Amino acid sequence: MRDDQPDRSHRPGWTPRDPTVPATPPPAAPRRARRSRPRRILRTLFGTFLFGTLLLAAGFVAGYLLVEIPPANAAATAQSNVYLYRDGTQIARDGEVNRENVRLAQIPLTVRHAVLAAEDRDFSSDRAAVDPKAMVRAAWNTLTGKGRQSGSTITQQYVKNYYLGQEQTLTRKAKEFFIAIKLNREKSKDEILEGYLNTSYFGRNAYGIQAAARAYYGKDAGDLDTAEGAYLASLLNAPSAYDVATHPENRPKALARWNYVMNGMVKERWLSRADRAAADFPTPQTARPATGLSGQRGYIVQAVEDYLTAHGVLDEKTLAGGGYRITTTLEKDKQEAFVTAVDDKVMSRLDPARNPIDRFVRVGGAAIEPSTGRVVAMYGGVDYTRQYVNNATRRDYQVGSTFKPFVLTAAIEHTSVTQDGEPITPNTYYDGTDKRPVQGWSGPFYAPANEDDASYGDITVRTATDDSVNAVYAQMAVDVGPARVKQTAVALGLPARTPDLNGSPSIALGPATASALDMAEAYATLANHGRHGTYTLVDGITKDGQALTVPSSGARQAVSREAADTTTLVLRSVVESGTGTAALAAGRPAAGKTGTAEDDKAAWFAGYTPDLATVVTVMGQDPDTGEQKPLYGALGQARINGGGTPAEIWGQFTRDALTGTEPREFELELGEGAQEWLEPPAQPESDVPPETEEEGRETEGQEEQEDEYGQAGPKAPGQRPPGQRLPPRPEQQRPPQPMPEQQPGREQGREAGQEQERPEREPVHESVREPVREEQEPVRAPRPEAEPVQQSLHHEPRPDPRQPEQPLPEQPPRTTQQPPRQ
Repeated sequence: MRDDQPDRSHRPGWTPRDPTVPATPPPAAPRRARRSRPRRILRTLFGTFLFGTLLLAAGFVAGYLLVEIPPANAAATAQSNVYLYRDGTQIARDGEVNRENVRLAQIPLTVRHAVLAAEDRDFSSDRAAVDPKAMVRAAWNTLTGKGRQSGSTITQQYVKNYYLGQEQTLTRKAKEFFIAIKLNREKSKDEILEGYLNTSYFGRNAYGIQAAARAYYGKDAGDLDTAEGAYLASLLNAPSAYDVATHPENRPKALARWNYVMNGMVKERWLSRADRAAADFPTPQTARPATGLSGQRGYIVQAVEDYLTAHGVLDEKTLAGGGYRITTTLEKDKQEAFVTAVDDKVMSRLDPARNPIDRFVRVGGAAIEPSTGRVVAMYGGVDYTRQYVNNATRRDYQVGSTFKPFVLTAAIEHTSVTQDGEPITPNTYYDGTDKRPVQGWSGPFYAPANEDDASYGDITVRTATDDSVNAVYAQMAVDVGPARVKQTAVALGLPARTPDLNGSPSIALGPATASALDMAEAYATLANHGRHGTYTLVDGITKDGQALTVPSSGARQAVSREAADTTTLVLRSVVESGTGTAALAAGRPAAGKTGTAEDDKAAWFAGYTPDLATVVTVMGQDPDTGEQKPLYGALGQARINGGGTPAEIWGQFTRDALTGTEPREFELELGEGAQEWLEPPAQPESDVPPETEEEGRETEGQEEQEDEYGQAGPKAPGQRPPGQRLPPRPEQQRPPQPMPEQQPGREQGREAGQEQERPEREPVHESVREPVREEQEPVRAPRPEAEPVQQSLHHEPRPDPRQPEQPLPEQPPRTTQQPPRQ
């Protein structure tokens, strides 16, 4: 130890270190335990939440201080909307706003309670005047594509109606939020409710409860009963969707909404259970539109408004605020041609004074340009001020056999086969026996009747389409699969929500209730070689010089070109020599299909040229009750069917609408087997001619049993299983058919259950025709006469327009003999 170092050996607790032993480092200071990761995350989240809360609080204070209650908006003096043809010519101006303010005391308490039950059941007890949870939920649903929702209380809706506007923006929602809070502090609940009831839009151009009471029930608001008040309250959610006079097909939806309101009143103890049970749905009166929307103008305005709201361009209340300049796709000359055709073929022939059935006649139709999807013409009814429902867009009448082409398209698209495994083509044979049970169907027994219970035996798909044979198409629907048929119909253009678009064999017979516009869209897809674009009714829309975005057609290949074009080939035969020969009046190549609804309540013709697809329907409806009615005896005819009046309208309209354009042939690319020719099976050779008279007669009898396509050989039952594809008939050359204004159809022979002589076919385009053969087609023997029976579902009667003015018997006559058509 050095002398200058202190001696520490005697300090307590200290032991001198042995210099020969390595020094031990002092123990490290204890380290703090590492903070767990979840704890750090929680701390971060808490900090974020605290910061967000402070930010929201600051924003709330700033918003409350900065946002003032503005003066009333321009909705009280809303502008009119202007509707234009595609060339800029004005169609209509939708009129001034209909409003009449009333005091809250003039509105029955039950009506007020109905409105609260529909829109805001906590209105009286809610002090905040806003519902943040509902606003967040509505914003989320809007952002995630579940539909626009307001999430607003009555106070917020009043602010939107009276002080702001209907636009769906975050800025407007923020202003609405703060103004509602301020307004709730400055006005009583009664004042807010009175303002809300006087500014809300109820449809039919009615603003406020008083105008709505007059528009829907023809009475003052003070005279409304509980059920009527509940219906008007239902309209606040979506006026046009629940107006059962405008859209009869929406009656179930409107009834459900009305029940929701009535049950809500019971739940809130504003209505007794006994009074609820005694209440019936109060059907509103027929609308009385402004005279400025007379003729076709009102139907066009209604269709355009539905189009804009359905495609999300504008919501109904915003559009009702007015100020928009809307250019449609409609072409004035084609629109006028449609009206003229209906006037010539229907309106000029109606005589309700002498024939009461004429009171039931309604006409609707739509025409679409296949290449663009533009709706170029539309016929909604006789007059919008006299008949409010748009017959072109309504979805409550069966389309009948106009649906059958979709079955054939589905068969070609999916390369379907028969029960025997044979590919389905236009030349495939099926059993057309009346009431033949469908085979291969696991559902309930189904054996559809043909029209007039006529049996056809083994016939090709082409002939079954010409004659609209139900037994064949029901079996084909099973062979293809009803679900695939439905899928194909939707792909072509029918809405998936079409009523009665079922997945059973009956789908082939057309129980679905699509609109004329829906069907025109689907047939336009066939005309466009299977390429589908959603129809467009609006070319452009502006407000204050600013253009709004309108939806495009979004064309895509819905079905293969071969499937669409093969269907077109078969539908050409329907026009050339089937049930739709009246459409030859168009004077150009055309394809189409007739259809008749159950009990003859509607008749359809759906057809197209390469340039225009048009669907026409004639419907029966009681103008007083709205009930669908059969058309037996209307227009001085025993019966109305698709090959008669609808096809005549179609022919005249198509001819006039396409005046000045060169007729075009269909350029078809056919599916396999659609136009093939198979040689008849070789007959056994015999070197010994008939030696006796009896043998000669036997040979002659065998020749008389040649089938409809000229194939030799006996046709004994059971020799060919149903659904087998056999050689098609060779196409024969025939002289050009005359085109009178009204050419008799082939349906009259079917009324007697008797087959007429089948005319030889007119050659089609060179690109799809096999070489014409020179064999002479034998005359077909008439089928046995059928007894008159009650009409089966979706029959295809044959019209006899040569005798339209005969006196009307009590029951439609059925002839037993018809001369062959010239």
